[in-house]
Amino acid sequence: MTTDIKRTAERIPLEVINDGKFGLLDELLAPSFVDRSAQPGVPPTREGLKQSIVALKTAFPDLRYTVEDAIACGDQIVHRLSATGTMKGDFMGIPATGKRASWTEIHIGRGVDGRLTEHWAVVDQLGMLVQLGVVPAPGRTPVTV
Repeated sequence: MTTDIKRTAERIPLEVINDGKFGLLDELLAPSFVDRSAQPGVPPTREGLKQSIVALKTAFPDLRYTVEDAIACGDQIVHRLSATGTMKGDFMGIPATGKRASWTEIHIGRGVDGRLTEHWAVVDQLGMLVQLGVVPAPGRTPVTV
């Protein structure tokens, strides 16, 4: 089971997103899939995740993910990913900036019979938005001892 869920989960960033093979999601995600980290206003379902991935790849057409670490145990998988892309289209109400950004993500998935059934994620959205020029960089206060 560990090998199956690891392989399944890695196909999402490496094949679905990097190569634009969105149709694979029906094979990789169970019909009852629940996205515990769905974007606001997006249903936490397989269809909702498809919408989010297509919107992300449309906004960042050169988006590339790299799997930096993978830890699998039983029916669960944890991935630490790095992502890089240029924002050439609008995304989540944010107009395209034309700037390139790199960020990290951590994803946790649970699966049954080689398909993901649940997903949680933590994405460095602040780091991405600062690089894109959407929000100013946080100020730095010198530390005094």
